[in-house]
Amino acid sequence: MDEQPDLTIIIVNWNSASYLQKCLASVYGNTKDLDFEVIVIDNASFDGCDEMIRREFPQVKFIQSKENLGFAKANNLGFDHIKGRNTLFLNPDTEVVGSAIKEMVSVLDTAPDAAIVGAKLLNSDLSVQTSCIKAYPTILNQIADAEQLRRLTPRLNLWGMRPLFEPDHGRPVEVEVVSGACLMIKREVFEQVGLFSTDYFMYSEDLDLCYKAKKAGKKVYYLGSATIVHHGGQSSKKRGGEAFVSPLMKEALLRFLEKTHGPFYAALYRLTMLLISILRIAVLGVLLSIPSARLDKDSLRHSLAKWHKILRWSIGLEAWTRQVEKAARATRQDRESEGDREGTDTRPRHPAC
Repeated sequence: MDEQPDLTIIIVNWNSASYLQKCLASVYGNTKDLDFEVIVIDNASFDGCDEMIRREFPQVKFIQSKENLGFAKANNLGFDHIKGRNTLFLNPDTEVVGSAIKEMVSVLDTAPDAAIVGAKLLNSDLSVQTSCIKAYPTILNQIADAEQLRRLTPRLNLWGMRPLFEPDHGRPVEVEVVSGACLMIKREVFEQVGLFSTDYFMYSEDLDLCYKAKKAGKKVYYLGSATIVHHGGQSSKKRGGEAFVSPLMKEALLRFLEKTHGPFYAALYRLTMLLISILRIAVLGVLLSIPSARLDKDSLRHSLAKWHKILRWSIGLEAWTRQVEKAARATRQDRESEGDREGTDTRPRHPAC
């Protein structure tokens, strides 16, 4: 391997050892003619992934965190140890298809204005995961954000996912946001924009990073010819887990809108979510009361639980989401204070093994 590899792949694991094994196998099995290294951070799950890595992938650099750092901090920790000139942040529940990684590196190497590139993400059934590219959130696209409406009007600029449904001819297309499940960025750009923002514990980190890159005058690209299977894309729906994650997603999105549009816009967004959740709950209640075999009652109940949680969040009854985000912001402030005291490097320092 060269002194500076073409790429460093950073994977944050949390209770995903079985997925991680398949992910690493796909990376090493499909990524040819490219100098790369892989760093895995276990986010205090202690699920045996360290033993699996030592046994099957001894070339991987493994870092054990003693606490759950969240997505941003864990990836920033991994970045402390990189050698590559490009960095790929990859979820453990993904599998690389063909030469996807090499194609993504090629985009960053050949397009001088490119800062970030994302791939086409597929669900486990190989259907397209429409969340792999998206527009910046606004109150308008959040009001209209319904799966049925998105399916009926996939080419609307409101969603930012038009390139998913148009021929790409193997060429990268400029977009606003790519998913953090598979996001490749030039090392120098990641350093320039201050790494992942630790204002967030989970969710919206990819939004924030793409936004900062754009503000720095760089471009974000989507490469449809590079495909990655993302098994976790629909898992929360299958388990009804959206009722848990939705308030945390809304809180992170609120924080992003507050940073980019100001506190008034963020407050208006919260009020909008209150009104939308009341409307959704009313409609779902009516649908559940209709005796019809054509209606998927389990799906409707899951949606009702999700919007009930969002309603509670919008009126301040899901206090734990604020506590999570406050803890994330406190960590960032501590990190910045530490950097001021030391004079230069403000990246987090954690024991690694």
